[in-house]
Amino acid sequence: MDMYSILIAAVVIAVVGIVVGIGLGLFGEKFKVEVDEKEAAIREELPGNNCGGCGYPGCDGLAKAISEGKAPVNACPVGGAPVGEKIAAIMGVEAGSSEKMVAFVKCKGTCDHTRTQYNYYGIKDCKKATVVPGGGDKACSYGCMGFGSCVTACKFDAIHIEDGIAVVDKEKCVACGQCVAACPQHLIDLVPYKAEHLVQCNSHDRGPAVKAKCDFGCIGCTLCTKQCEFDAIHMDNNVAVIDYSKCTNCGKCAEKCPVKVII
Repeated sequence: MDMYSILIAAVVIAVVGIVVGIGLGLFGEKFKVEVDEKEAAIREELPGNNCGGCGYPGCDGLAKAISEGKAPVNACPVGGAPVGEKIAAIMGVEAGSSEKMVAFVKCKGTCDHTRTQYNYYGIKDCKKATVVPGGGDKACSYGCMGFGSCVTACKFDAIHIEDGIAVVDKEKCVACGQCVAACPQHLIDLVPYKAEHLVQCNSHDRGPAVKAKCDFGCIGCTLCTKQCEFDAIHMDNNVAVIDYSKCTNCGKCAEKCPVKVII
Protein backbone atom coordinates (compact mmCIF):
# COMPACT_ATOMS: atom_id res chain seq x y z
CA MET A 1 0.00 0.00 0.00
CA ASP A 2 1.48 3.39 -1.07
CA MET A 3 1.52 6.59 0.98
CA TYR A 4 -1.33 8.12 -1.05
CA SER A 5 -3.69 5.27 -0.15
CA ILE A 6 -2.78 5.58 3.53
CA LEU A 7 -3.54 9.31 3.50
CA ILE A 8 -6.90 8.71 1.79
CA ALA A 9 -7.85 6.09 4.39
CA ALA A 10 -6.82 8.38 7.25
CA VAL A 11 -8.86 11.29 5.84
CA VAL A 12 -11.93 9.08 5.36
CA ILE A 13 -11.68 7.76 8.93
CA ALA A 14 -11.26 11.31 10.27
CA VAL A 15 -14.28 12.59 8.31
CA VAL A 16 -16.42 9.65 9.44
CA GLY A 17 -15.35 10.25 13.05
CA ILE A 18 -16.26 13.95 12.81
CA VAL A 19 -19.66 13.19 11.27
CA VAL A 20 -20.44 10.51 13.88
CA GLY A 21 -19.33 12.86 16.68
CA ILE A 22 -21.55 15.66 15.42
CA GLY A 23 -24.44 13.26 15.02
CA LEU A 24 -24.09 11.91 18.53
CA GLY A 25 -23.92 15.43 19.87
CA LEU A 26 -27.09 16.45 18.06
CA PHE A 27 -28.98 13.30 19.08
CA GLY A 28 -27.76 13.65 22.67
CA GLU A 29 -29.04 17.21 22.83
CA LYS A 30 -32.36 16.30 21.24
CA PHE A 31 -33.10 13.25 23.40
CA LYS A 32 -31.33 14.19 26.62
CA VAL A 33 -33.16 13.61 29.91
CA GLU A 34 -33.63 16.82 31.79
CA VAL A 35 -32.10 16.64 35.29
CA ASP A 36 -33.73 18.58 38.08
CA GLU A 37 -30.87 20.43 39.76
CA LYS A 38 -32.70 20.51 43.07
CA GLU A 39 -33.36 16.78 42.90
CA ALA A 40 -29.67 16.11 42.24
CA ALA A 41 -28.60 18.40 45.09
CA ILE A 42 -31.05 16.71 47.49
CA ARG A 43 -29.79 13.28 46.48
CA GLU A 44 -26.26 14.38 47.34
CA GLU A 45 -27.35 15.20 50.89
CA LEU A 46 -29.21 11.93 51.51
CA PRO A 47 -27.12 9.23 53.23
CA GLY A 48 -27.57 6.58 50.54
CA ASN A 49 -28.69 3.73 52.80
CA ASN A 50 -31.73 3.04 50.57
CA CYS A 51 -33.48 1.53 53.60
CA GLY A 52 -36.99 2.52 52.53
CA GLY A 53 -37.79 3.93 55.96
CA CYS A 54 -39.06 7.12 54.36
CA GLY A 55 -41.73 5.19 52.47
CA TYR A 56 -40.13 5.74 49.06
CA PRO A 57 -38.09 3.34 46.90
CA GLY A 58 -34.65 4.32 48.11
CA CYS A 59 -32.88 7.67 48.31
CA ASP A 60 -33.43 8.41 44.60
CA GLY A 61 -37.18 8.05 45.06
CA LEU A 62 -37.19 10.29 48.13
CA ALA A 63 -35.07 12.96 46.43
CA LYS A 64 -37.53 13.08 43.54
CA ALA A 65 -40.52 13.24 45.89
CA ILE A 66 -39.01 16.09 47.92
CA SER A 67 -38.05 18.08 44.84
CA GLU A 68 -41.63 17.74 43.56
CA GLY A 69 -43.08 18.79 46.91
CA LYS A 70 -44.64 15.37 47.55
CA ALA A 71 -42.54 14.61 50.65
CA PRO A 72 -41.36 16.82 53.53
CA VAL A 73 -37.74 17.95 53.61
CA ASN A 74 -37.16 16.05 56.86
CA ALA A 75 -38.57 12.74 55.59
CA CYS A 76 -35.27 10.84 55.85
CA PRO A 77 -35.20 8.99 59.19
CA VAL A 78 -31.53 8.07 58.82
CA GLY A 79 -30.25 11.58 58.17
CA GLY A 80 -32.50 13.09 60.81
CA ALA A 81 -32.62 16.81 61.58
CA PRO A 82 -29.13 17.70 60.21
CA VAL A 83 -29.93 16.34 56.74
CA GLY A 84 -33.43 17.83 56.91
CA GLU A 85 -31.97 21.28 57.49
CA LYS A 86 -29.62 20.98 54.52
CA ILE A 87 -32.41 19.86 52.23
CA ALA A 88 -34.65 22.65 53.54
CA ALA A 89 -31.98 25.14 52.49
CA ILE A 90 -31.92 23.64 48.99
CA MET A 91 -35.72 23.85 48.75
CA GLY A 92 -35.83 27.31 50.32
CA VAL A 93 -38.23 26.33 53.09
CA GLU A 94 -38.19 25.88 56.85
CA ALA A 95 -37.09 22.47 58.05
CA GLY A 96 -39.71 22.29 60.80
CA SER A 97 -39.53 20.16 63.92
CA SER A 98 -38.56 16.52 63.57
CA GLU A 99 -38.75 14.50 66.78
CA LYS A 100 -36.31 11.61 66.91
CA MET A 101 -38.08 8.26 66.97
CA VAL A 102 -36.77 4.82 67.83
CA ALA A 103 -38.11 1.28 67.59
CA PHE A 104 -39.53 -0.37 70.70
CA VAL A 105 -40.37 -4.06 71.21
CA LYS A 106 -43.59 -4.59 73.16
CA CYS A 107 -42.60 -7.79 74.92
CA LYS A 108 -40.96 -8.59 78.24
CA GLY A 109 -41.33 -12.36 77.97
CA THR A 110 -37.74 -13.47 78.36
CA CYS A 111 -36.87 -17.15 78.57
CA ASP A 112 -37.03 -17.13 82.38
CA HIS A 113 -40.43 -15.49 82.60
CA THR A 114 -42.53 -17.02 79.85
CA ARG A 115 -43.95 -20.54 79.66
CA THR A 116 -42.96 -23.07 77.00
CA GLN A 117 -45.65 -25.05 75.19
CA TYR A 118 -43.32 -27.41 73.29
CA ASN A 119 -39.79 -27.63 71.89
CA TYR A 120 -39.57 -26.00 68.48
CA TYR A 121 -36.96 -27.37 66.07
CA GLY A 122 -38.03 -25.62 62.89
CA ILE A 123 -36.45 -22.87 60.81
CA LYS A 124 -35.26 -20.01 63.00
CA ASP A 125 -37.33 -17.34 61.32
CA CYS A 126 -40.32 -15.59 62.87
CA LYS A 127 -42.35 -15.35 59.68
CA LYS A 128 -41.92 -19.03 58.88
CA ALA A 129 -42.66 -20.02 62.48
CA THR A 130 -46.06 -18.34 62.32
CA VAL A 131 -47.37 -21.13 60.07
CA VAL A 132 -46.58 -23.72 62.74
CA PRO A 133 -49.45 -24.49 65.16
CA GLY A 134 -48.87 -22.31 68.21
CA GLY A 135 -46.34 -20.15 66.38
CA GLY A 136 -43.17 -21.38 68.04
CA ASP A 137 -42.29 -22.73 71.45
CA LYS A 138 -43.51 -19.87 73.65
CA ALA A 139 -46.98 -20.18 75.18
CA CYS A 140 -47.90 -16.53 74.57
CA SER A 141 -49.11 -16.20 70.99
CA TYR A 142 -48.68 -12.40 71.12
CA GLY A 143 -45.06 -12.27 72.30
CA CYS A 144 -41.64 -12.15 70.68
CA MET A 145 -40.67 -15.49 69.12
CA GLY A 146 -37.00 -14.66 69.42
CA PHE A 147 -35.97 -16.01 66.01
CA GLY A 148 -34.64 -12.68 64.79
CA SER A 149 -36.47 -11.71 61.61
CA CYS A 150 -36.20 -8.13 62.85
CA VAL A 151 -32.46 -8.54 63.40
CA THR A 152 -32.00 -9.68 59.81
CA ALA A 153 -34.07 -6.74 58.53
CA CYS A 154 -32.07 -4.08 60.42
CA LYS A 155 -29.22 -2.61 58.38
CA PHE A 156 -27.88 -0.60 61.30
CA ASP A 157 -27.08 -3.34 63.84
CA ALA A 158 -29.60 -1.71 66.19
CA ILE A 159 -31.62 -4.74 67.29
CA HIS A 160 -30.52 -8.07 68.77
CA ILE A 161 -32.03 -11.09 70.48
CA GLU A 162 -31.27 -11.11 74.20
CA ASP A 163 -32.59 -13.85 76.46
CA GLY A 164 -35.23 -14.84 73.94
CA ILE A 165 -36.62 -11.44 72.98
CA ALA A 166 -35.63 -8.65 70.61
CA VAL A 167 -34.04 -5.60 72.24
CA VAL A 168 -33.41 -2.27 70.49
CA ASP A 169 -30.27 -0.17 70.93
CA LYS A 170 -31.74 3.34 70.99
CA GLU A 171 -28.44 4.96 70.12
CA LYS A 172 -28.06 2.99 66.88
CA CYS A 173 -31.70 2.97 65.82
CA VAL A 174 -32.58 5.39 63.01
CA ALA A 175 -36.32 4.60 62.94
CA CYS A 176 -36.18 3.27 59.38
CA GLY A 177 -39.11 0.98 60.20
CA GLN A 178 -37.67 -2.17 58.62
CA CYS A 179 -37.95 -4.14 61.86
CA VAL A 180 -41.53 -2.95 62.28
CA ALA A 181 -42.41 -4.34 58.85
CA ALA A 182 -40.48 -7.58 59.44
CA CYS A 183 -42.20 -8.56 62.71
CA PRO A 184 -45.15 -10.90 62.00
CA GLN A 185 -46.40 -10.38 65.57
CA HIS A 186 -46.72 -6.60 65.08
CA LEU A 187 -44.72 -6.20 68.27
CA ILE A 188 -42.52 -3.29 67.26
CA ASP A 189 -43.60 0.35 67.27
CA LEU A 190 -41.77 3.60 66.61
CA VAL A 191 -41.85 5.73 69.77
CA PRO A 192 -40.28 9.07 70.74
CA TYR A 193 -36.63 8.76 71.76
CA LYS A 194 -37.37 10.81 74.86
CA ALA A 195 -40.21 8.53 76.00
CA GLU A 196 -39.34 7.24 79.47
CA HIS A 197 -42.37 5.00 80.07
CA LEU A 198 -43.40 2.26 77.69
CA VAL A 199 -45.79 -0.67 77.95
CA GLN A 200 -43.72 -3.78 77.28
CA CYS A 201 -46.59 -6.11 76.40
CA ASN A 202 -48.81 -6.80 73.43
CA SER A 203 -51.08 -9.56 74.76
CA HIS A 204 -54.82 -9.16 74.27
CA ASP A 205 -55.71 -12.02 76.59
CA ARG A 206 -57.49 -11.42 79.87
CA GLY A 207 -55.63 -11.33 83.16
CA PRO A 208 -55.75 -15.01 84.23
CA ALA A 209 -54.75 -16.23 80.76
CA VAL A 210 -51.88 -13.75 80.63
CA LYS A 211 -50.53 -14.78 84.04
CA ALA A 212 -50.67 -18.44 83.05
CA LYS A 213 -48.28 -17.76 80.16
CA CYS A 214 -45.99 -14.92 81.26
CA ASP A 215 -44.86 -13.28 84.50
CA PHE A 216 -44.69 -9.84 82.91
CA GLY A 217 -47.86 -9.52 80.86
CA CYS A 218 -50.43 -6.72 81.07
CA ILE A 219 -53.43 -8.10 82.96
CA GLY A 220 -55.78 -5.28 81.99
CA CYS A 221 -56.38 -4.13 85.56
CA THR A 222 -56.72 -0.44 84.45
CA LEU A 223 -54.85 0.82 87.53
CA CYS A 224 -52.44 2.72 85.28
CA THR A 225 -55.27 4.55 83.51
CA LYS A 226 -56.75 5.65 86.82
CA GLN A 227 -53.43 7.14 87.96
CA CYS A 228 -52.74 9.24 84.88
CA GLU A 229 -53.74 12.88 85.31
CA PHE A 230 -53.12 13.71 81.66
CA ASP A 231 -55.39 11.17 79.94
CA ALA A 232 -52.28 9.69 78.31
CA ILE A 233 -52.86 5.98 78.87
CA HIS A 234 -55.86 3.85 77.92
CA MET A 235 -56.81 0.22 77.54
CA ASP A 236 -57.01 -1.12 74.00
CA ASN A 237 -58.29 -4.68 73.76
CA ASN A 238 -57.05 -5.63 77.24
CA VAL A 239 -53.61 -4.01 76.95
CA ALA A 240 -52.47 -0.57 78.11
CA VAL A 241 -51.44 1.88 75.37
CA ILE A 242 -49.68 5.21 75.92
CA ASP A 243 -50.47 8.36 73.93
CA TYR A 244 -47.04 10.00 73.76
CA SER A 245 -48.47 13.31 72.60
CA LYS A 246 -50.03 13.60 76.06
CA CYS A 247 -47.52 11.72 78.23
CA THR A 248 -45.41 13.90 80.54
CA ASN A 249 -43.22 11.07 81.86
CA CYS A 250 -44.54 11.59 85.37
CA GLY A 251 -44.15 7.87 86.06
CA LYS A 252 -47.33 7.35 88.09
CA CYS A 253 -48.58 4.64 85.73
CA ALA A 254 -45.35 2.66 86.13
CA GLU A 255 -45.43 3.01 89.91
CA LYS A 256 -48.95 1.59 90.13
CA CYS A 257 -48.56 -1.27 87.62
CA PRO A 258 -48.76 -4.49 89.70
CA VAL A 259 -46.89 -6.61 87.14
CA LYS A 260 -44.26 -3.98 86.35
CA VAL A 261 -44.87 -4.19 82.63
CA ILE A 262 -44.53 -0.40 82.19
CA ILE A 263 -40.81 0.25 82.00
